Amino acid sequence: MPERIVILASGSGTLLQALLDAVAAGDLDVDVAVVGSDVSGAQAIARAETAGVATFVLPPADFRDRESWNEALLAALEAAQPEWIVCAGFMRILGPAVVDAFPGRIVNTHPALLPAFPGAHGVRDALRYGVKVTGCTVHLVDHGVDTGPILAQQAVEVREDDDEASLHERIKVVERMLLVRTLASLTGGTR
Repeated sequence: MPERIVILASGSGTLLQALLDAVAAGDLDVDVAVVGSDVSGAQAIARAETAGVATFVLPPADFRDRESWNEALLAALEAAQPEWIVCAGFMRILGPAVVDAFPGRIVNTHPALLPAFPGAHGVRDALRYGVKVTGCTVHLVDHGVDTGPILAQQAVEVREDDDEASLHERIKVVERMLLVRTLASLTGGTR
């Protein structure tokens, strides 16, 4: 029986789409129980709905404070009863109660070779520092920002003509493949 996962996404949903495509192709044997977002109108939600996956949206502005938003997120996650939660371009830091409810079962991606360049601007920071190689990381979420145990990494060369957009786009291609492979390994592989 496939393991249940919840996918959290904030934006266009290209990482989400990579996972949905891998499931549809038989390359990833999981049950995508629900897709959640913190952004009303996120393209990720439209992608999930097109695939017939249940969704929820919890915009932080709808809550009195960060703690109440985290409580609502925790309730939505617990209702789905996932074995794994995958943050696929989810641009919110999960509160302690959420992390503690799913210890070692929340997966995140990051567009840099952690522990270098953590945080929201990994690609920009790598370019500013002048590295010749960067990449992406799949890691478990802990109470820090991009500090959890590293599950997988893959390097991406920084080219002379790269700007933030071009480098980030090349990293995203690698990140999608790495996330699918890593999740397949965590959940027992393919069908």
